Amino acid sequence: QVQVVESGGGLVQAGGSLGLSCAASGSIFSIKTMGWNRQAPGKQRELVATITRGGNTDYTDSVKGRFTISRDNTKNTVYLQMNSLKPEDTAVYYCNAEYCSDYGCRSYWGQGTQVTVSS
Repeated sequence: QVQVVESGGGLVQAGGSLGLSCAASGSIFSIKTMGWNRQAPGKQRELVATITRGGNTDYTDSVKGRFTISRDNTKNTVYLQMNSLKPEDTAVYYCNAEYCSDYGCRSYWGQGTQVTVSS
């Protein structure tokens, strides 16, 4: 069983910055791609950013140039630095970690952390 625990988030004014972090339990060699998704009220969950174990990153268009995803493989921890925040970034942010074993791979999710950007 893999546990994924997020921290960070909160309330910030538009134009401000926030940082999120997420730690996944389990063998450091078994956690592959990690990422952040978000879900705003009344909307579907959307992918925000992902990062592979090798450091390859991908971002949804709306956050490119503003958000930065990074990770520490020794700690199975992923970070999301969010700059130039906009009210439309308000959402619950969920971390996910892909865990792979001899039986295959599956994603584990955190409980979510609220990010609120005021105008």
